[in-house]
Amino acid sequence: MSLFSPRERAHVKELVEAYPLCWIVSESAGERFATPLPLLPEQGANGEVESLFGHIAFSNPQQKALEKDPRATILCMGPQGYISPRLVSNPTWGPTWNYAVCRFETEVRFVPDETDTALSMLARALEGTAPGAWNPGEMGERYHQLKKHIVAFRARVLETHARFKLGQDENETVFKDIVDGLGDRALSAWMSRSRAQEK
Repeated sequence: MSLFSPRERAHVKELVEAYPLCWIVSESAGERFATPLPLLPEQGANGEVESLFGHIAFSNPQQKALEKDPRATILCMGPQGYISPRLVSNPTWGPTWNYAVCRFETEVRFVPDETDTALSMLARALEGTAPGAWNPGEMGERYHQLKKHIVAFRARVLETHARFKLGQDENETVFKDIVDGLGDRALSAWMSRSRAQEK
């Protein structure tokens, strides 16, 4: 296992949940396609992400392309940012970039009968369950009109490649300097959690 591999399988699922807008990249008949789409990770019994659930518009040419060739690469970008030497007390330290990313090699299958489920699950994931949270049913008849233009899909994960470069290779002093001086709270939180798991 690499120093920058996530220490627990569940962390990949948590990354997609926290940063659901992923790029789905595919190719068909020599033409390349790339679409940003919010996706929901589905976890298998072994704790790994076994599929990604979402929807795509019929008007998007990538939808037809995926019907012909269902293989797709899905890219998830989590917290990331430049780490400046000005944050570090050691004058010999050089700059770096910290990040948590994941690449999934997948096979896409369209599941039109699950479009309602995909929309309601996505709304619940993004809106939460607090009082006043929006749900698709509030759209009334317009929901049914708009739903005709999209289709749900499930991207079955064939391979997962995750890299969480979050300061695991820094000594205690440098790591503390970075976390204390970093303005990006999301990135510093992921760094701190990753560091705690190393101990």
